[in-house]
Amino acid sequence: MAIHENRESGRSREIRPGTRLLPIMAVVFVAFLVIGLAMPVLPLHVHERLRFGTFVVGLVAGSQFGAALLSRPWAGHYADRRGPKRAVILGLVAAAASGLLYLLSLWFFRAPLISITILLFGRALLGAAESVIITGSVIWGLALVGQKSTGKVIAWVGAAMFGAFAIGAPIGSTLYAGDGFVSIALATIFAPLATLLLAAALPHVSPLHQARPSFIRVMGAVSVPGIGAALSSVGFGAITAFVVLLFAQQGWSRAWLAYTSFTTAFILARLVFGHLPDRIGGAKVALICVLIQAAGLALIWRADRTEVALAGAVLTGIGYSLVYPGLGVEAVRRVPPESRGLAMGAYTAFLDLALGLGTPALGLVAGAVGLGAAFLVSAAAALGAAAVAARLLMEPRSLGGPALAALMARNQTMGAQCVNK
Repeated sequence: MAIHENRESGRSREIRPGTRLLPIMAVVFVAFLVIGLAMPVLPLHVHERLRFGTFVVGLVAGSQFGAALLSRPWAGHYADRRGPKRAVILGLVAAAASGLLYLLSLWFFRAPLISITILLFGRALLGAAESVIITGSVIWGLALVGQKSTGKVIAWVGAAMFGAFAIGAPIGSTLYAGDGFVSIALATIFAPLATLLLAAALPHVSPLHQARPSFIRVMGAVSVPGIGAALSSVGFGAITAFVVLLFAQQGWSRAWLAYTSFTTAFILARLVFGHLPDRIGGAKVALICVLIQAAGLALIWRADRTEVALAGAVLTGIGYSLVYPGLGVEAVRRVPPESRGLAMGAYTAFLDLALGLGTPALGLVAGAVGLGAAFLVSAAAALGAAAVAARLLMEPRSLGGPALAALMARNQTMGAQCVNK
């Protein structure tokens, strides 16, 4: 397997890392376009068409992330053992199946409880699909360009994902205005199936067949950066679930523009500054970014007109853009290379936990105090992420790196000595 790694490293030097990542980014972009289509219209469909309150809106939005959380361990193991290409293909098939459940939920439109239940199952299946696709894509990218570009891989793959969100938001709003939620369901079915053709043409990367630690051990290794990512992601949950409703409540037109502003700023920041976590350190970049994010969320909370809210969305997007890759660099450096998929699954599980539980909780806050309060709570959570990043900055580099790998090697040596005795 060392020969395989050397060959991949040699090829990585021949072709620029960005060029090698472009096909992976294309797969991620098309696959996540279906999530972007639904994001600005799902709260409207649940709240205005099915007549459910803000808690159910948060529950439906968060169910995708809750399912992704539960599927992360399996997704990481599958990507490590079967290869990232198979993981991505499996995720695309599951995403198309979630569209079928979307479509089925519309058959029970006059029975809202049945309709919302089926919709929840569809969102859960889409969350599991997202988990496998994004984990497989990151591991695919790391295998192609090498672990020294971990931050760039996470940033660029994430930029493709959020680019799909940004473009999907206005397209989804247009489709929903013209043909209702049925158009979203059909797009969710056919877009992933079309992406299968692109994924099938990309090169296969062999998995590293070596001993791997348990998910619990890896979860412990990445827990500190994971908690920081979770606290930062509460604000992302507020943007996805409640910014459209806030615009509607205030009577501001073009509500989709808030989410598109967020994602556009997010993408541009990742593409321009995505190399910084690898160059100057993930914790340092994350600390700066969560402070910018907190300022943006506070601005949305205090917004009294469209322009202020949009400025807050832009700041939030810029701030949130490099928190995940910055802390992701800190997480990946704590595990051996053969467990990168499991590490990304464990690390991202913290994000899913924040979105799966935090978004419905924000819905309760919004229902009790007002929609603006959801953004105030999110700003406070971002400040908590800043404390985590500051702690990581004070951590000696020698405690990160291959610490888990060294621990595993020591345990294996001790076990061999015991057997010999």
